[in-house]
Amino acid sequence: MISEFEDWLRSRTNKEQRPFQEETVLAYAKAARVLDAWMTKQKVDGDFTACDTTLLNRFFRDYHDAHTRGGTNTKQRNLRHLFTWLEANYDHPHPYTDDLSRYAPSAGRPSTLSADFIKDLLTVTGSGYGKTFADIRDHALIRVLTEGLRRTEVTQMRMSDLPLDLVSQRLVRVVPLKGARAEEEGRVALIAPATARAVVAYLRARRYHRLAESPFVWLGLRNGGPLDGTGLYRMLRRRAEQAGYEPAVHPHMFRHTFASDWLASGGSEGDLMRLAGWRTRSMVDRYGADMADQRAQDAKRRMGDMY
Repeated sequence: MISEFEDWLRSRTNKEQRPFQEETVLAYAKAARVLDAWMTKQKVDGDFTACDTTLLNRFFRDYHDAHTRGGTNTKQRNLRHLFTWLEANYDHPHPYTDDLSRYAPSAGRPSTLSADFIKDLLTVTGSGYGKTFADIRDHALIRVLTEGLRRTEVTQMRMSDLPLDLVSQRLVRVVPLKGARAEEEGRVALIAPATARAVVAYLRARRYHRLAESPFVWLGLRNGGPLDGTGLYRMLRRRAEQAGYEPAVHPHMFRHTFASDWLASGGSEGDLMRLAGWRTRSMVDRYGADMADQRAQDAKRRMGDMY
C-alpha cells in the first residue's frame, strides 16, 4: 500500500500546484512506515484501512510519549496525505475528524549557532585556503548557509542561477522551498564578498569533477552525483565533529542564526522578510518577539545595579 501511496503522490501536485518534491514523497511514506510499525507492534489486524480516529489517537499519544510535541505535529501533518489517498482510492472514511486529538507545533525558541561555532567550521574546512575538493566545497557550502538560504534552495541551486562574474555581481537566484523553476519565481539573494570568493574557488575545483557538466551547482564527493539534503546534513555533522563539537547541527539552524543576528544588529523586520523569502509575517513576528526579549535583557544588563 505504501508503494501505491508513493506513486499516487508522484502523480499529484501540492497546494501551490507544483509536483511534490521527492524528499516530500519520502517523508510522507516514512510517516506511513512508522504507523505501520506501530500497528504491527500493537498487533492491529488489517492494513491502513483498519485505522479510525480512535486508533490514530492512540498512535499519536504513544508517538508523543517517545518524541517531542513538534515531531508529533509533523507526523500528524504528514500522515494526513495517507488518509486522503485512502479516502480517494479505497473509499476509506477519513479519520481526521473533529475527534482527532491535535498536537500543536513546537513554540520553542529558534535554534541558533554561535559565531565561534561558525568560525570553527570555516577553520576546519581550510579558512578559504583548502587544497582538497572536499575542503573547498564544504567551506563554500557553509558560507552559503550563513546567507540564510533554505536547505533545498542550496541543494537545488543550478549553474544557470549564478552570474558569470560572481565576485563583481554577488547576486544568486534562489528558488522557493518547493522547487519552482519558472523564470518569474524565486528571488535574488545578495551574498557577502567572502561567500562569493568561496563559491568561485569551489567552481574552479568543480571543473575537474566527473559530473562537471551537471546543471546542479553542488556535487557529491568521490565523484558522486549532485549533493542532496542528506549529504548536506552529513557534511555539517562531520565538520562539527572535526571542530570538536557534538554533531547535533542541521542546515536550518544557519537560517535561524541569520535571522536572529540580522535583528540583533538592528536590521529591519521588513528587509528580513524579503531577504529570507517569507510571504507572511508569521516567521518575522516569531523572531521579532524573541529578539525583543533579548534586547530588553541586554538593555537591563547595560544598566547594571539600579539601586
